[in-house]
Amino acid sequence: MNILIAEDEDVSRKHLIYALEDEGYSARGVTNGLLALQEMEKRQYQVLITDIKMPGMDGLELFAIMREKYPEISVIIITGYGTVQTAVEAIKKGAEDYITKPFNMDDLLVKLSKIKERNSLKSEIEALKASAGLSGKIPFIYKSAGMRLVMDMIDKLKDSDCNVTITGATGSGKGQAAKLIHHLSVRAEKPFIGINCAVLTEELLASELFGHERGAFTGAVATKKGLIELSHDGTLFLDEIAEMPTNLQARLLKAIEDGEFYRVGGTKLIKVDVRFIAATNHNIKTLITTGKFREDLYYRLNVMEVNIPPLKERKDDIKPLATFFLHKYAAKYKKNITAISEKAMRTLMSYDFPGNVRELENIIERGVIIESTDAITAGSLPQGLSFFQIETLTPGKILTIEQLTKDYTQRVIEMYDGNKSLAADALGISRTSLWRLLKEDVTDV
Repeated sequence: MNILIAEDEDVSRKHLIYALEDEGYSARGVTNGLLALQEMEKRQYQVLITDIKMPGMDGLELFAIMREKYPEISVIIITGYGTVQTAVEAIKKGAEDYITKPFNMDDLLVKLSKIKERNSLKSEIEALKASAGLSGKIPFIYKSAGMRLVMDMIDKLKDSDCNVTITGATGSGKGQAAKLIHHLSVRAEKPFIGINCAVLTEELLASELFGHERGAFTGAVATKKGLIELSHDGTLFLDEIAEMPTNLQARLLKAIEDGEFYRVGGTKLIKVDVRFIAATNHNIKTLITTGKFREDLYYRLNVMEVNIPPLKERKDDIKPLATFFLHKYAAKYKKNITAISEKAMRTLMSYDFPGNVRELENIIERGVIIESTDAITAGSLPQGLSFFQIETLTPGKILTIEQLTKDYTQRVIEMYDGNKSLAADALGISRTSLWRLLKEDVTDV
């Protein structure tokens, strides 16, 4: 946790900072309430420890402003013997707790540990709510208008038991959408089983789907149930369905039509009730015309079609997804990283993500691993992202020369940490020309 200490006594403040940092916390100190508010504007804090008596803005005034402006922060009041009752009144108004001078560090550490545990649990709950979508009912993270249309379609499927085909680019979230459709259906309490049809040979895929009897082929030393059988009353997700060999397509079609099938090497019909969800990143109709996919199987699976747009077409989803992945991997790698810098977020927002959501997740995981501060910076992102911002041009997204020039100028200014005079010199232009490019107040140059 990041902890801010507002204490005007140098010895007490430094003692607290040293003790808390020794316990693994990140602690900073200021001498009064006004400086504390200024510090809150610069950095995210989870806990404020503030003395009641300070020059200028005292602890109670600071607490009142904090409750209004930063309601999520936990406040611990520092009090002397004569002001305990005042601290108790502050607790009644929402303060977390109080500590008395001289400090009992063990007592303070116990209080902080409880706050940390509660915040951790709260973050987990919020993550679950986020993964449940904006309605709080759908396990999917989204904000864009494009994904709201997708969610509306999926929500309409909840009372239906029809087979579904999910289309979209690799990494766009087709598997997650399949889980969502199952989760909302009447089969939600029954099995959800998935298989990637592209990673197995025809013989192995047949065995995995339909199962086999003992002795059906070399190595079949025991009878094995297939995934279709194991999915009885539930949902079978067939990822990369377009990669399924045509011979198996015929067997799958019969199983879907009749609700029954034979195991490999078997003679006994096995009856099942399974909902099928298929996914592909190919244009199935094109494959049908070339004879690589059966048209009758397509219509059996494609009673309803859900198309997941690529991430480059739903930019509004980048920030909530990136934030979700940040918390996920910060927890996994036990890193105290709580934010993504503005510059890093701008880089992500301007990137086209050919690998879609899966690529974004990998980028954030990489950033968490190599970042040494409390926020993912642009330097922690792959260098290739900056190149792709220029190279991955698409119709309808081409910047004007004026926009491109202004964007490049802003990046140069950022490189010089906001020093516009140095930036102007590097660009080979006057400060007045720089002002005109940015269309800002000339006094700021």
